[in-house]
Amino acid sequence: MVLANRSSPAIVGVAGLAFLAGRWREAPRALPALLSAPVRTPLGLAALAFLGWALLSMAWSPFPSLSLRVLGEFLPTLLAAYLLVCLAPGRIPAFVPALACASLAAAGLFIAVDLALDLPVERLLGHRVAGFVFNRPALTLDLVAGPLALVLWRRSLRAASLATLAFAALGILRSISGAAAMGLIAGLAMAVLGRVLPRRGAMGLAGLGLGLAVALAPVEGDLLARIMPEAAHAQLTQSSSRARVAIARSFGAAVAASPWLGAGFGTSARFAEAPVAGRVAPEMRVLLGVGHPHNSFLQVWAELGLPGAFLACLVLMLMLARLGSLPAADFAVALGLVACAAAIAFVEHNGWAAWWTAGLGAAITWAREARSRPPVTDLPA
Repeated sequence: MVLANRSSPAIVGVAGLAFLAGRWREAPRALPALLSAPVRTPLGLAALAFLGWALLSMAWSPFPSLSLRVLGEFLPTLLAAYLLVCLAPGRIPAFVPALACASLAAAGLFIAVDLALDLPVERLLGHRVAGFVFNRPALTLDLVAGPLALVLWRRSLRAASLATLAFAALGILRSISGAAAMGLIAGLAMAVLGRVLPRRGAMGLAGLGLGLAVALAPVEGDLLARIMPEAAHAQLTQSSSRARVAIARSFGAAVAASPWLGAGFGTSARFAEAPVAGRVAPEMRVLLGVGHPHNSFLQVWAELGLPGAFLACLVLMLMLARLGSLPAADFAVALGLVACAAAIAFVEHNGWAAWWTAGLGAAITWAREARSRPPVTDLPA
């Protein structure tokens, strides 16, 4: 999934179907209850309401074929990830975590070495020779490393656990992805805070961050344009910070022009052609054609409007409430994963991208695997 990230949906799909077949053979009568139990919880119902609103919004999408195409990429991967998260934990063979550690370490090392040598492998294979080809792999390392490290630690493979984190960090920091570095920093910081702060304090801090990410998304561009100094832009030239601020301002203006319903699910790719774009000032309209807002929270606002943003925030808060019942080490790693994913989502790719959905599904699967068996040992306090 790291090195062939465009294949991530297929990998997660095959894995999900394999575990589905195994569970069906093991206990077919128990399978419906196993798969339906999560969606009968408040969190599951809120998630279904969000997906339902997204589907309903296709009724007013100006580009129905585009919306269907985006849905056709997102929904099957989401279902595959759901199967994997529900069915794989507790059934992953004992040798697989160590193999995953070796694979992840090799991936992180390959990213670092290939970039240091100016991408000789890409030249040899005739692929695109550009540093950003490893951005998505670095982001996948971001998501998977922490939960996998916890699984290895729980199985007394402490050297492998630390190697997982070290080689993932090597690949992430050597890549040119500012979003991956930001996700690594946010994830590590939140995991540490989740371990040292009182549980309610850590949850409150995480909830405040997620709530602000949703609430401030429509005005993110204007806020950054006012408070971000030129020195910061100069340091972030490689991350195109000026362009990102301008894009956020343009999509924020579109949200202000149509805050209630949004343009419809999956319309970001052709947002400049949507009717709402005509109500945006001409100087702000150009960057609506970049493909997506580079902020998943802002994308929800632009496509699904206020109801979508409210339901997304509700899902996030209910998710945090569920995390509050986890054991201490699992709680810290889960909060780290939430912070990492939120930091990336705030500055990065299309929120409905299948590779991103697959990466999240894999990370959550490993996090649940850590709890599926009695721990041999736990993380130090």
